[in-house]
Amino acid sequence: MKDRSASAKVGVVIYDGVEPIDIGGTVGVLSMATRLLPGLETAIVAEESGPVRLAGGLTVIAQHGFAQAPLCDVVIVCGGPGWREQVVSPAMLDYLRTNDPHRLASVCTGALILAAAGLLDGRTATTRRTAVDGETDAPIVLLSRYGKNTNAVGAVVVDAGIVTGGGVSLAIDTTLYLLGRIYGDDTRDDVARIIEYDRAYAANQAALPLIRAT
Repeated sequence: MKDRSASAKVGVVIYDGVEPIDIGGTVGVLSMATRLLPGLETAIVAEESGPVRLAGGLTVIAQHGFAQAPLCDVVIVCGGPGWREQVVSPAMLDYLRTNDPHRLASVCTGALILAAAGLLDGRTATTRRTAVDGETDAPIVLLSRYGKNTNAVGAVVVDAGIVTGGGVSLAIDTTLYLLGRIYGDDTRDDVARIIEYDRAYAANQAALPLIRAT
């Protein structure tokens, strides 16, 4: 566990078709956290550096391509409708496999990409629980199809070495949880307070479990 003055780097993996709320829930929390954690840095990573078009048409700039991605304390894979292309993307899957699994995390349907890379085989994991946009099956149903012997459960966050978070707005909860893993629960709770999410964080955990399966 790091002291608040210590440096840490969090990678956020994006691709065409990422849902903007997933980036907002990760990068937004990390940005606010720097008020308390001056050594905290965020690295936006995509297959190639440069503009990436998100779901809904918003464009963001990736600082790093996969080949130049820095070593991070944790790498968070975002979700969004573009996951369908990423589960068959050799570049994405190979990049994820190069990372220490215990440094990997996902929010929402980012878990399906981790599963397609074989990284959730034999692990407990979570993702979005509901089907949208005419989906035949909810992502949580698909999770056990993409992962070999993956135990898909409904949860706010599952920590099975690899951390997976639930759908959409739970990107906030997942990022807070990861900050707690790096800097401790007191720091996590202080970040939750400064973003006025402390009550929502507690309420979400009361409604759905936070599972540690390590």
